[in-house]
Amino acid sequence: MSHFYRTMVSGLAPLLLMVQLGSAGAQTVTPVTELDLNRYAGKWVEIARLPNKFQKDCVSNVTANYVKRSDGEIDVINRCKKANGAVEEAVGRARIPNLQMTSKLKVRFAPQWLSWLPMVWADYWVVDLSTDYSLAAVGGPTHEYLWILARSPEVAEPSYQALLQRLTAQGFDTAKLVRTLQDSSK
Repeated sequence: MSHFYRTMVSGLAPLLLMVQLGSAGAQTVTPVTELDLNRYAGKWVEIARLPNKFQKDCVSNVTANYVKRSDGEIDVINRCKKANGAVEEAVGRARIPNLQMTSKLKVRFAPQWLSWLPMVWADYWVVDLSTDYSLAAVGGPTHEYLWILARSPEVAEPSYQALLQRLTAQGFDTAKLVRTLQDSSK
């Protein structure tokens, strides 16, 4: 190695180390270590979410229903009520890329014929889950999306606040969460 390259590498090494140490302090998203998909399946009610473009017309009564399939994948049926009273439904499919980490799923709402394209599959990570499977948080590694789901439309405020603290510790901007209206006139 020439003197020039040795000098350049030795000069860059401290800079690269500082960059690496700086990024090591960044908050990372950690999915739950165990997820029993049989217990997770079923109907969930959206309690809150980070605003996103694909739910912009949803004003209330947002639900997600997960149904295990015989092929190991999961049918995903999301519903919400729009401002005009109409119910909007999005049907998708979830899969588990790594059976050793069942809490890191991939989900798509694109048509089946596009399922071979990697970009139609989005991260769906269960990042927090109560031991009784009554309260969950779903997000991804980029902190861009976050949903708080429960089995019933109401969550005890202390449980909700404790969940927000855990999600904030993972780097989610929980101040931007929007609570979901759940009314009885579905």
